[in-house]
Amino acid sequence: MRRTQTRLYLHLVWATWGRLPLITPEIRERLYGVMQHHASKLRCEVIAIGGIEDHVHVLLRFGPTVVIADLVGRMKGASSYLAEQVLGHTFKWQGSYGAYSVSRHGVDRVRSYVLNQEAHHRDGTTIPDLETIHT
Repeated sequence: MRRTQTRLYLHLVWATWGRLPLITPEIRERLYGVMQHHASKLRCEVIAIGGIEDHVHVLLRFGPTVVIADLVGRMKGASSYLAEQVLGHTFKWQGSYGAYSVSRHGVDRVRSYVLNQEAHHRDGTTIPDLETIHT
């Protein structure tokens, strides 16, 4: 029997409302966990999640039936709900996001970039096109 096979990778980026420093160390891992959970419910494999206090980067492998806007909407919605309703933090994501295709050969490089966000921002080694998300 034939089976659909894909190797589709995305680098997603989105920011907090007004780029406010809302992703505190106290809630960061729980936000990332709920994002990963909701991506996996859509049969997406999260490879890396990272960021700093005002934005997040996600590298994932997604399937051929996933609509990117739905995926991002669920990840943002679930994490925002967790922060506000469960953890009691004031929290909101901006409405827009960036989605960038990644080749299979670029996955390791992008994974490193995503996981080392704090160092890139501290050292001034960010990639400007990936860091500027317009509202």
